[in-house]
Amino acid sequence: MPALGHYPTMAAEQRNYIDGEWTEAETEETMTVTNPASPAEVVASYQSSSAADAARAIEAAAGAADEWAATPAPERGQILTETSRILADRKDELTELLVREEGKTTGEAGGEVQRAIDIFSYYGAKASDLGGTVKSASGPRTNLYTVTEPLGVVGLITPWNYPIAIPAWKLAPALVTGNAAVLKPASEAPGVAHAIFEALDEAGLPDGAANFVTGSGSTVGTELVTSEEVDAISFTGSTAVGTTVYDQATEDGKRVQLEMGGKNPTIVSDSADVEEAAEIVASGAFGVTGQACTACSRAIVHTDIYDEFVDAVAAEADAIEPGPGIEGSDMGPHVSEDELEGTLEYIDIAQEDGASLVAGGNELDREGYYVEPTVFADVEPSMRLAQEEVFGPVLAVLEVEDFEDALEVANGVDYGLSASIVTDNHTEANRFIDEIEAGVAKVNAKTTGLELHVPFGGMKGSSSETWREQGDEGLEFYTIEKTVYDNY
Repeated sequence: MPALGHYPTMAAEQRNYIDGEWTEAETEETMTVTNPASPAEVVASYQSSSAADAARAIEAAAGAADEWAATPAPERGQILTETSRILADRKDELTELLVREEGKTTGEAGGEVQRAIDIFSYYGAKASDLGGTVKSASGPRTNLYTVTEPLGVVGLITPWNYPIAIPAWKLAPALVTGNAAVLKPASEAPGVAHAIFEALDEAGLPDGAANFVTGSGSTVGTELVTSEEVDAISFTGSTAVGTTVYDQATEDGKRVQLEMGGKNPTIVSDSADVEEAAEIVASGAFGVTGQACTACSRAIVHTDIYDEFVDAVAAEADAIEPGPGIEGSDMGPHVSEDELEGTLEYIDIAQEDGASLVAGGNELDREGYYVEPTVFADVEPSMRLAQEEVFGPVLAVLEVEDFEDALEVANGVDYGLSASIVTDNHTEANRFIDEIEAGVAKVNAKTTGLELHVPFGGMKGSSSETWREQGDEGLEFYTIEKTVYDNY
């Protein structure tokens, strides 16, 4: 790892960013973030903000909204492009910070930081193309066209599992379309989101156009969701919390975008190469410690290759060496003790329900929040392990008789975020694309991994099914269209 330029040598106290100033919370209280690979190590402390702090940030955004909206879009884009450059200069430092706060491996963290860099660059370039459309009027001497306008003030609530990529893909389209924003990051790993605001400030973002407030969801998040000054909410997190956010936000007519949980399947056809399928499934299931909303949680495997696949995917799991991400390990720790305990509880439940443990299943006897990559066979579709989101490196392998049965099992959950199939049968691949109930469908690929210039979102309990994120659709959520009839 190259020498660091900005990273503090001692645990630092980080502040909120409100109206262009780094400020302490009125509570005068802070919360500490520790390294999940070494829980005794305090990485940094952050403000434990009150509802009043959140209200000040909202007020700052409301005060800046009109001027920021009036700023030419290419000028807004230049600020995002410069933000991308600043983040790129700090990539090594931010990668290490992400590893130390969230627990990813260095490779995973570096890829995520690069995604944030690329997102700001992408939307910075898109700024020059923003605008409406011109249509032909049915009568003479009439110009008929549309213009797009920002919504005003947007509240952004982001999770800990992608602590820089998700803030980036909400902030960049919100800002480039002329909205003022308030971001509340998850308390487990807010450091890299804090760094985004350092970069925005250095890039010349006007005071109040973007604000950063740390604190609990029940306090800061609720203030964002219920404030009359906030015009829209974009939330990523659990389905349980997202449902509450939706109910509260829509009560006063806010526009709402929700991206929530998943129970993502990979169907393995009898035509698949078993070793290749096992590699694809294992990568999707155990990458980022299974702490991804798009992680593969269920392998749905044709009976003719079931036993061979179970052996192969168990071998993949056994070959993974968990350990501190900073040391080049294959898989990092859970982000917190609570998350680890949740995963261990599901491992116990699966065994009580009659599933067969074929790999892993044990907490590691070492410092940090580690569990072995875990594979269960003989899982029935009705078992909790096959129905509920675990959010850890635990794979359920289900046996099916044919492709029809596989589709039924894949769709037989409350979620519909990402799904994949491994097959050499072109008909199966096309039927899968047509019939799978998921917002992301992949053929011969893992369920994780997203391109930034195409829409992302789920179906059923994985999404509000209202607005997509990323790409051009990521811009649409933050704008409203006005139709103009200009008779001359």
